[in-house]
Amino acid sequence: MPPVAGRVGHPRKRPDALLGDKGYDSASVRRALRHRGILPVISRRGHPDIHGLGKLRYVVERTFALLHQFKRLATRWERRLDLHDALVSPGCTIICWRRLKNARTSSTVVVS
Repeated sequence: MPPVAGRVGHPRKRPDALLGDKGYDSASVRRALRHRGILPVISRRGHPDIHGLGKLRYVVERTFALLHQFKRLATRWERRLDLHDALVSPGCTIICWRRLKNARTSSTVVVS
């Protein structure tokens, strides 16, 4: 796992907490996370969802959906990580450029 950005000093290798849905609700998963010093934030089966967890997961799911519009990224054919990263970077750049372009054109006010 890559180091987590944070305070100056030795970089932290693990996240503070892990968000998960009900599919990961088991005592063994929770115990393993706590053993590694990671707080499990996992919805329990048979109980209502954790408030706000869907908003955080939506960002991740939306990001994957945007990247999958590029056919080469939808199915990973490259075995080497550096080649895959080389394709993800321009994909993210194109997505950001399109969003900024759309935001700029929709906020333009025409005065007559």
